[in-house]
Amino acid sequence: MDIINFHEKHSKRGLLSDFILGGQDGLVNVLGVILGVSAATSDIRLILVAAFAALGAESISMGAVAYTSTLARRRQYLKEVEREKREMKEVPKMERKEVWEVFKEWGYKGKELERMTDGIIANPKAWLEFMMAFELKLQPVEKEAPKNSFFVVLAATILGSVIPVIPFLLTGNIFDAQISAIAVSAIFLFAIGYYEAKATVGSLWKSGLEMLIIGIAAGIAGYLIGKFFGASPI
Repeated sequence: MDIINFHEKHSKRGLLSDFILGGQDGLVNVLGVILGVSAATSDIRLILVAAFAALGAESISMGAVAYTSTLARRRQYLKEVEREKREMKEVPKMERKEVWEVFKEWGYKGKELERMTDGIIANPKAWLEFMMAFELKLQPVEKEAPKNSFFVVLAATILGSVIPVIPFLLTGNIFDAQISAIAVSAIFLFAIGYYEAKATVGSLWKSGLEMLIIGIAAGIAGYLIGKFFGASPI
């Protein structure tokens, strides 16, 4: 097993997940806000103020959540590393048995099972990483990961948030802007879902359509709420 490549691939998957999370959340949130406000009022200035306020708040909020959640995962990982190191020193027989059980579940038997187990525990670094990955099912979180996650999610949220706003900046016709916002948002959401499936596993079209339907449903919900309150006396 190439541990370095394994860690690099896991890190890239994490950044991809951060980008998708930020882009989708930013777009869906601002689409719902801008459709809702535009359904309640035709004042383009008020519509844009609401949209950019949502963009700013959502971007910072999502970036902060990504940072704190990634930092929490790193702290958990480091805590478990220290615990495993202590147990390897204090109860090595028990820890060896845990390695043995993992290899047994993989189908190793007899002398081969013992040889594989002895090979791992002969190298403390390999032993520790083996226990973290295959017993505890935890992946390493690098020191820079919380910061990287923050910036990726922040940038992706801003990018996604801007998409539904663009039509309202280019035209003064509210209805045309609403239709265009839904159309460009649908294309962007489908592209996110399609790319996610291509970069991981799953049906390309199904993933794209699922992302599109979820996002547009949220946008339509915002529009209906705005339409209801815009038409109702307060």
